[in-house]
Amino acid sequence: MHSSAAPARRMADIAPFHVMALLARAGELAAAGRSIIHMEVGEPDFSTAEPIVAAGQRALAAGCTRYTPAAGLPALRQAISTHYRECYGVEVPARRILVTPGASGALQLATAILINPGDRVLLADPGYPCNRHFVRLAEGEAVGIPVGPETGYQLTAEQVERHWDDRTTAVLLASPANPTGTVVPPEELAAIIAVVEARGGRVIVDEIYHGLVYGAPIQTALAYSDRVCLVNSFSKYYGMTGWRLGWLVAPDDCVEAAEKLAQNVFLAASTPAQYAALAAFTPEAQDIFEARRLEFQARRDFLLPALRELGFGIPLLPDGAFYLYADCSRFTDDSYPFALRLLEEAGVAITPGLDFGSHQPSRHVRFAYTNAIPQLAEGVERLRRALTA
Repeated sequence: MHSSAAPARRMADIAPFHVMALLARAGELAAAGRSIIHMEVGEPDFSTAEPIVAAGQRALAAGCTRYTPAAGLPALRQAISTHYRECYGVEVPARRILVTPGASGALQLATAILINPGDRVLLADPGYPCNRHFVRLAEGEAVGIPVGPETGYQLTAEQVERHWDDRTTAVLLASPANPTGTVVPPEELAAIIAVVEARGGRVIVDEIYHGLVYGAPIQTALAYSDRVCLVNSFSKYYGMTGWRLGWLVAPDDCVEAAEKLAQNVFLAASTPAQYAALAAFTPEAQDIFEARRLEFQARRDFLLPALRELGFGIPLLPDGAFYLYADCSRFTDDSYPFALRLLEEAGVAITPGLDFGSHQPSRHVRFAYTNAIPQLAEGVERLRRALTA
């Protein structure tokens, strides 16, 4: 008999972040006086840049606390449009840009307006867990395709063609990706979009780590098609995690649907946060972001060889974000208890692969270089002692 008190069946397929149990234990150890080096948190350690904070304070003092239009503050939508023109040479009309409560709000809009019950969506495994969970929330089926270093932990056009069937309607890409930090090469991105659109499908692209790239600048997916749905965020490159602000670039034929859904789901993003975000595009803020990008690159270039020296397998130099996805099979056949052991014995918190999919999660862990180099160095030394004891 159906119980009205039972959660909806879809909730059984939406897993929690397994790292939260590890975080809770780290909190207990810290409360007991233990020193914990955090390499598990996917959040920049820098405070929000001062120009943004000051703009938010001015907005509050001026009484800018009422609702904005559901699609966002017109000035901010125009600023994002200008950003695409100046940074990428791509014209994106402000009418196609919707400001959302974080990138999660944008992804929820994208999946809800594109996916019908039973539709299959192809994505890379390993990948960020919320991507597949939002597909499930829309009653779609997330199909994880195993990827490895041979394809840069990213999907290829050939894989998309091979896995596409009559029920497949979309591909979801992340570039740079969490947990691997890799990007989809431009020629592969263009090829994937062409393959999908030739079949009448859609491509959703998560670009929330754009800006945090350490080699040649990368191009936005909007340069290859005006039919992609693009998700971005003020959290990572712009350092506004707690402000909860992102945006969706919708194709013309999806704008009305996305705005209608935004009105119903969240009404509007935070008004003070939107006014604050206007300052993210000023030269003063951009100088701060560039200095922080260089600092993240220095951290990557310190931590990667140090972990390899310890015996972790990291076959690729990640192009962006602030993660290293490492093979830990030299030390364990199950990364979850391994991560717990390192927390207890070494006071170092890392993320086990279980959170990122079903393709070899037990042999991988993720390190986040969201700490200053002295703390990373201390973490490496603690790991060295624990692994050689």
